[in-house]
Amino acid sequence: MATWEDVERITASLPGLEQTPGKREWQVRGRPVAWHRVLQPHDLDALEGPPAGDALAVRVPDMAEQKALTEGSVEGAFNIPHFTRRPIVLVDLERVGRDTLAELITDGWATQAPKSVVARWMGENQTR
Repeated sequence: MATWEDVERITASLPGLEQTPGKREWQVRGRPVAWHRVLQPHDLDALEGPPAGDALAVRVPDMAEQKALTEGSVEGAFNIPHFTRRPIVLVDLERVGRDTLAELITDGWATQAPKSVVARWMGENQTR
């Protein structure tokens, strides 16, 4: 199980990833990486069952990754019709592990951050 504190710790460790003041949303140079997604009644109607906890929307590298994540490769990853044509997944914080959450957020950050920053950070953090 992951928490909002885990999200904040992970996002704080990534260069250039900034939290919008007063909100649970993080971006790099105005490009969204992760944010709290409040599910609307029509979103919940589209799901087989509601998430156990809060939903975090996370940018993913591409649509193939989105499909893999939402079709079972990650416990707690799901999608709603609003995001089916965008490289975004939703994550149920009650069902996702901390390490998996860190990987998802880091991958999302890597899609939005400047490539030189990503390469430098990856080189410095290979053992993590």
